[in-house]
Amino acid sequence: MRTLYSKFDKTKIGQLPRVLFSGRIITILSESEAEKAVDYLLKADILGFDTETKPIFKRGRQNKVALLQVSTIDTCFLFRLNRIGLCPAIKRLLETTDVVKVGLSWHDDVMSLHKRGDFTAAGFFELQDHMTELGIKDMSLAKLYANIFGERISKREQLSNWEADVLSEKQKGYAATDAWACVMLYKEYIRLKETNDYELIVVPEPEPIINNKQDNEDIS
Repeated sequence: MRTLYSKFDKTKIGQLPRVLFSGRIITILSESEAEKAVDYLLKADILGFDTETKPIFKRGRQNKVALLQVSTIDTCFLFRLNRIGLCPAIKRLLETTDVVKVGLSWHDDVMSLHKRGDFTAAGFFELQDHMTELGIKDMSLAKLYANIFGERISKREQLSNWEADVLSEKQKGYAATDAWACVMLYKEYIRLKETNDYELIVVPEPEPIINNKQDNEDIS
């Protein structure tokens, strides 16, 4: 039986063993490659989705999405949108309802992807909308994965340059892991809902901080 926490102590994440996607990672650099990749992906039962954007450390500015990563249980495709844009094959993938497509905070990703082109997102399963059914309140990918699997997803490459001419192996591994983790979380969510094979420990909310100085001034 799994032990889940309504809120996971983030200070414990660094002590957990690191998990890293160990399957195939294929980088897509042309529209023709994208067509073949999408044909392959649509044969799967479940797909995990995520995006990456080159950070800008100036308030009020934002780059367009540079990378769309889509993973099966054993193969992840990295679509370099800064090279190929939101081509017809990717729109077909985003709009199909023929496969379960899983994302985390996917609404934000969709809004960002719309800056690359028009499409109607369909067939997506938003993890944040369903993990609450298990009693979980922390919804970041790192906390969810640590809570459910007891493993750590490193976020070290998150703020790296996703528009680099060539993505590093560390970047590829990070990107693939985030998309693949959505598949793993979905499968475990379904299992736990069907079996009820878990115990939820409700972590008390922190006590509110009382401003004694203000209270004393109000009393006087």
